Amino acid sequence: MKKASIIMIIGPLLLLGLFSFPLWNIILGAPQYPEPLGMNIHIDGIRDMNEFDLQNIDGLNHYIGMRSLPKPEDMWEFSTFPIVILGMVAVGVLVGLLGFLGKVSHKWFIGWFIVMSILGILGMYDFNAWMVDYGTNLDPNAIMKLENPDGTPMSYKPPLFGHAKMLNFDVTSLPAKGAWFMFTGMMLTVVAFFLGWKNRKSVQVKETTKFATS
Repeated sequence: MKKASIIMIIGPLLLLGLFSFPLWNIILGAPQYPEPLGMNIHIDGIRDMNEFDLQNIDGLNHYIGMRSLPKPEDMWEFSTFPIVILGMVAVGVLVGLLGFLGKVSHKWFIGWFIVMSILGILGMYDFNAWMVDYGTNLDPNAIMKLENPDGTPMSYKPPLFGHAKMLNFDVTSLPAKGAWFMFTGMMLTVVAFFLGWKNRKSVQVKETTKFATS
């Protein structure tokens, strides 16, 4: 159980990588841009992939009526997410320590994983909802008003995951390094759970064998 508990402690600590690396990355490529424009989405704000990328993206968005990219103070998520991550890291480490001391069972490890997974799904849902609003709630007085073949206003929502064609731009949205830190940390807690479960089964078998031979 001690080996499982040590892994349980390490897993949540990897989530601290989200404070150094972006969670998500969106890249916009077009013929007029030799180097694609990109934005790195961190848990506390949106930053350039290359210098002036956000400024250039906002300039393009202005013509089609999209709002400027939000500053950290414009979205409650950018102040709440860091607190949530720190809280989950603290809880995960505490559960691992208690497991090491024999105070809690391996079931607590998978419990942390389930809670973190739910929070991750809610975060993705919120992120997608923001992109829907950002790409469809356009300024009616925009310089360019483009429509679909059926006459409905064109949507400029970036894809949540994968690639999409928007006008002459190829838009790619994928997890970034911070997301892989989080994914690896969460998978380690699953490994810790199975090691704890295996250890528990081994102890039960030994106890049963000892009882049968006594």
